[in-house]
Amino acid sequence: MSKPKILELFENCGIFISQSTISRILTNDESGFNKEKEDIFRAALETTPFQQIDDTTVRVNGENQYSQILCNPYYTAFFTVPHKNRLIILDILLCGKERTYIFDLNAFCLLSDLKVPKKIIDQIFDLTDERETSEAEMQELLKKIFPDAKKGKNTRTRIVEAAAIASYHRQTEIPVVNIILSDDAPQFKKLTAEHALCWIHEGRHYNRLSPIVPFNIDELKKFKTRFRDYYGELLKYKENPKPETAARLSSEFDNLFSTKTCYDALDDRIEKTRNKKEELLLVLKYPWLPLHNNASELGARVEKRRQDVSLQTKSVKGTKAKDSFLTITQTAKKLGVNAYRYIYDRISKTFSMPPLADLIHQHSLPQIE
Repeated sequence: MSKPKILELFENCGIFISQSTISRILTNDESGFNKEKEDIFRAALETTPFQQIDDTTVRVNGENQYSQILCNPYYTAFFTVPHKNRLIILDILLCGKERTYIFDLNAFCLLSDLKVPKKIIDQIFDLTDERETSEAEMQELLKKIFPDAKKGKNTRTRIVEAAAIASYHRQTEIPVVNIILSDDAPQFKKLTAEHALCWIHEGRHYNRLSPIVPFNIDELKKFKTRFRDYYGELLKYKENPKPETAARLSSEFDNLFSTKTCYDALDDRIEKTRNKKEELLLVLKYPWLPLHNNASELGARVEKRRQDVSLQTKSVKGTKAKDSFLTITQTAKKLGVNAYRYIYDRISKTFSMPPLADLIHQHSLPQIE
């Protein structure tokens, strides 16, 4: 609800309060809702084996920013950030811990994967050792490698990303996320040890093909039917996972996505899907993984419906309050808790209801093998 509507509700109930007082109650966080959100996210990282992620645009004081939505079956958390890139997402996963950097074996592998030129990698190897470094030290290293500040912008970013990701996986203060489920956006890649892709997003690529030739229309229709049938087999596997079934489905994936037609656009799309086999079939290794990222998209829809009510937030405090209340209400819904009663319990300082973070621990721990 927007502040004018909250004021209208109070007035209809015979409560006389100013709009500025409502704003102060929401943004000053006297009841600790921002801390509740932090605890919810930390509990989810501690107790659940995977995280789903998606993003959507939001408005903050007239400017476009992004809402990163992280979730799984036990929570949904919202983070409003100015950009969408690997470092921003990494900062979210660090839960406020200061970002550090390290050039270990993992970092050098990432540098290669991120296509940093070999001569630059050799320079980094000569200038660094395997110890944790600060932001200031990282900037000094970049000045040595790139004396001209106007050159190598993209390469600089990749170096920072590789070292920051490597340091994230080495640190022990914050639970490390090893599996992320997302769409195929580049900012979600390389952050975790394993990356699962959404089958629904992959299927949408085929829906975007718009052939005109009748033969091509027929070929696309037949392939989409086979695609859906294979997806149905994966759903059955999740209900009754067996090693022999996993081996069969892996082989069937190779057969399906080696299909050749006379429709070039379809053949190109099939080849692109084949190249994502490891990410699309991570469910064969972890049957509890969802096959799609609908949960994150539903979180993005909640953010969009909020924008229908109130177009934008105006301040840093207001944005933080918005993220916290969205996180609490959506997590409460997943845990079967009445969000209104929960918020009232906190504002009244009764504290008769257990923290949502504790409920996440109780719900999720029995599910992890």
